Amino acid sequence: MLPITDHLLHFLGLEKTAFRAYAVSALLLSLLFSFFRLMLRFLRICWAFHNTCRRLHCFPQPPRNNWLMGHLGMYLPNEKGLQDEKKLLDKMHDVVLVWAGPVLPLLVLVHPDYIKPVLSASAAIAPKDDFFYSFLKPWLGDGLLLSKGDKWSRHRRLLTPAFHFDILKPYMKIFNQCTNIMHVSARAGPWEEGILGVTVWRSGSDKGLPEVCRPTPIHCLSCPLFQAKWRRHLGENSVASFDMFEHISLMTLDSLQKCVFSFNSNCQEKMSDYISAIIELSALVVRRQYRLHHYLNFIYYLSADGRRFRRACDIVHHFTTEVIQERRKALCQQGAEMWLKTKQGKALDFIDVLLLARDEDGKELSDEDIRAEADTFMFEGHDTTSSGLSWVLFNLAKYPEYQEKCREEIQEVMKGRELEELEWDDLTQLPFTTMCIKESLRQFPPVTLVSRRCTEDIKLPDGRIIPKGIICLVSIYGTHHNPTVWPDSKVYNPYRFDPDNPHQRSPLAYVPFSAGPRNCIGQSFAMAEMRVAVALTLLRFRLSVDRTRKVRRKPELILRTENGIWLNVEPLPPLGPEAPPRETQAPPLRAQAPPPKY
Repeated sequence: MLPITDHLLHFLGLEKTAFRAYAVSALLLSLLFSFFRLMLRFLRICWAFHNTCRRLHCFPQPPRNNWLMGHLGMYLPNEKGLQDEKKLLDKMHDVVLVWAGPVLPLLVLVHPDYIKPVLSASAAIAPKDDFFYSFLKPWLGDGLLLSKGDKWSRHRRLLTPAFHFDILKPYMKIFNQCTNIMHVSARAGPWEEGILGVTVWRSGSDKGLPEVCRPTPIHCLSCPLFQAKWRRHLGENSVASFDMFEHISLMTLDSLQKCVFSFNSNCQEKMSDYISAIIELSALVVRRQYRLHHYLNFIYYLSADGRRFRRACDIVHHFTTEVIQERRKALCQQGAEMWLKTKQGKALDFIDVLLLARDEDGKELSDEDIRAEADTFMFEGHDTTSSGLSWVLFNLAKYPEYQEKCREEIQEVMKGRELEELEWDDLTQLPFTTMCIKESLRQFPPVTLVSRRCTEDIKLPDGRIIPKGIICLVSIYGTHHNPTVWPDSKVYNPYRFDPDNPHQRSPLAYVPFSAGPRNCIGQSFAMAEMRVAVALTLLRFRLSVDRTRKVRRKPELILRTENGIWLNVEPLPPLGPEAPPRETQAPPLRAQAPPPKY
């Protein structure tokens, strides 16, 4: 019996009995044991953190603001932040240690030799980190982007056939069609009257946020203002200025909805609830990253943004689930063989392929699994492709000699055709256009970094060890701008990717679609769509940079800009046997163009 027991019973005004004395003693002992257990756990955490810090001493780090904030606020998601990151890369060329606050170390990898051990590790050893992707979970579920372990491996095997060339070839008609809609709309302006514009966030809801932490505005293209611009400027004048990000984003959404669901929403002419919800979800996820109190789910879902996020998720999930259930019902009623016969003459879409997929044990994907993969493909496919395409057109507008060389190449492929339509086999006949696209993806990668959490120690080429539990940020932007890998990295030079003059570089020096087991499964789809859109755009229009509007980069979920990418668009006469000849003489090519000015 503890000596303090008598005093405690007296203090509580309880009669001293043997049972009460022993009960109070047992309670005090259990509390004391729990306290020491918590202290022991805390000391173990402190000791593990001390050991981790000691093992991280071998990695260089830039000076911190202070011990509490670490490097937070030093590399902001804006143009200045990217410029500061480039200055840092000029001094540190492989691995950089940064601190997000006092207790969260992050290793930023910026060299091919150092990202290889992380990206080539299995998904079990270096899975994607939940901290950076958790906000997407309610929307995307356990799709390829967020799933782990055996589930990810199974889904990856089942989804791979959906991106086989035989499946992608019929999508070429969709790519052509969606690009044509954008171009024909640009020329003739067949917009419907009275369509209301939609803005994906409430005006004034960003008050109190620094300018750099406000999401990029995303408005609906069906706004009457934009309808008037297309009709007025390209209907009467020879040149008009348009924001490529907005128009191309709707074009890629239109294309994806047709490839994934075989559904035509006419979203390039009028906004649907489903497309509006996808755009809104992307913007809300970005905004949540910059509001620390919204990191807690119970606070976020009580806020206006959280309620809007739930509503948008419900709209997206309802649309996807409805399509899947209707298709599965038809498949069960008709049987696979008869169902496929009804599809003859039509392209199998993404949902069709997933419904027919079976693993080694003959098990199919559930409706929830298919929904997660479809939602993931819509999210990953439209934003990244629209970013990549917008930056390609920006670079070609900035360097007219490369634009003209691409145009000559495309005209040669299309010579003698009645229809301005690219086929699958034409893509291999566009080597210089492909070089321009690749160089643009190097200079402006749509996804600037990916994160991995090491579940085991990982050894680097120089013998240093990444400790277990550390979050690694594979900086795609940093690797693509590393001066030891890419000399004159600021210069836009498509000849870096000349297949006739290959450079001795690591395969991991160029990773716009990531690399390793968890690389982008849809990269062939994205490259095909980009080549079609670039080719048809240059065939019909001459592009130049709108010098009245500065282009300032802004990395969010993808690499955007603060105020869009505004290009001057000039229609060209149609290519055909009776068309007047075009001026195809290009100015002399420069081996290396001067770096872009922002």
